[in-house]
Amino acid sequence: MDGARGVRMAMMVGRADGAPNFALRHFRVEPGGHSPRHSHDYEHEVYIVAGSGEVLLEGAYRRIGQGDVIYVPANSEHQFRAGDEGMRFLCLVPVTRNCGEPTPGS
Repeated sequence: MDGARGVRMAMMVGRADGAPNFALRHFRVEPGGHSPRHSHDYEHEVYIVAGSGEVLLEGAYRRIGQGDVIYVPANSEHQFRAGDEGMRFLCLVPVTRNCGEPTPGS
């Protein structure tokens, strides 16, 4: 994943499993690691399973931790950064986006 450091993604449910609408992905971010700072034309929902860190949304970083739920609107620049203990989260994305093209990683 370009622009990421210390991030691993595992597909839990997606197109290969016959899911017609959504894909569920599991991310593990090492201590001090981060996802790329990016945006895309689809929303996604995130649930923090373990650990803590920060999320960039609406131009500002805010603290997040275990049990938090984050809604990332379409076309919103965002990034997830793990704290000293690392972080694990689930991310729900549409299997397809505009014009039926596959969503990356679904």
